[in-house]
Amino acid sequence: MAFSMVERQAALRELGPRYREARKKEKGAILDEVAQMCGYSRAHAARRLCHGIPEKPLKRARKATYGLETLIPLRKIWAVLGDPCGKRLAPFLPELVPVLESFGELHLAADARAKLLSVSAATIDRLLAEERRSYQLKGRSRTKPGSLLKHQIAVRTFAEWDEGRPGFLEIDLVSHDGGLARGDWIQTLDATDVCSGWTETRAVRNRAQVHVFAGLLNIRKSLPFPLLGLDSDNGSEFINDQLSRYCQHEGITFTRSRPYRKNDSYFVEQKNWTVVRQSVGYARYDTEEELALLGEIYGKLRLLTNFFWPQMKLVKKTRQGAKVHRLYDEARTPYQRLIASGFLSEEHRQALTAQYRILNPAALRRELDALQIRLLEITRCKERLRQKEAKAASA
Repeated sequence: MAFSMVERQAALRELGPRYREARKKEKGAILDEVAQMCGYSRAHAARRLCHGIPEKPLKRARKATYGLETLIPLRKIWAVLGDPCGKRLAPFLPELVPVLESFGELHLAADARAKLLSVSAATIDRLLAEERRSYQLKGRSRTKPGSLLKHQIAVRTFAEWDEGRPGFLEIDLVSHDGGLARGDWIQTLDATDVCSGWTETRAVRNRAQVHVFAGLLNIRKSLPFPLLGLDSDNGSEFINDQLSRYCQHEGITFTRSRPYRKNDSYFVEQKNWTVVRQSVGYARYDTEEELALLGEIYGKLRLLTNFFWPQMKLVKKTRQGAKVHRLYDEARTPYQRLIASGFLSEEHRQALTAQYRILNPAALRRELDALQIRLLEITRCKERLRQKEAKAASA
């Protein structure tokens, strides 16, 4: 007859005191009774009667595999790469660790190095859980429709774009008005290559056509591949005669997204957050000093983003009832994707490789952090001055 757990525990509570006070012969009889009643071995029955061992044995604490000798360099690498998730970080460790060692940024013992290179994506997420910070921030859209040439510029279709090769860019503006839509303020022109994820950002004085067009020309000069196509939203800073005529003259495919469909430009929309907002925030920038400083920040940021920040691309998406399953490829940097694409000229390939070999990502991160601190100090000084002026005006 099988006894329930409640009945077994009641029997042990009653027989336990008797067992502990009994003589050896009496203990043997109690053990036989408990073993038969509860289905225990005599050894386990004795432990339960003496110590009240719980019904389910406690799991022993597992000895930690990764100690501080692995966790400290992992935290440093994670910070250098812009706080990526484990799935983005793990595949890039075998390439990045030797780079940092060559610049003297990491000094690892053989055992710690082997562990660091073998750590899994899930373990990285667990080890770095306390380091993560999440920000619930919402942006504002300042897009104003450009209706002059809107119907002459085609809505983007996949027949006009070859997204399997570099050169087709989504472009967008990120507004730095700080929630005060008055006067002029600085904008960030963001351009992202659909195939490789290569991202270029430029700070422009405002959203006037002349500044945005100049920013696009500057971005084109910096691209390591020919510019084949541009896709923008319906804002007048892009939908204008100047950019339209330029694309026609240069043989660049120029398309636009559907109105009020932000997901049509999801490649660049993702970068608006991961590259721009996470680097310079949501404050108002409207001075010449801030414009120059943002230019310096983006100069460092483009090197980190394109050469050292791994990215994953969506390969397949399937729906099963209410659930959507997404399959991503292995995380690689835009630089790695460009080299593997086979579309780069030999000149561009050699130039990119030579540039990559001289870059120290940890030094770039320190320089970027110093610039971001300067930008934050300027923002705080402006805010204190604004509060003083408001207080004086109300006095």
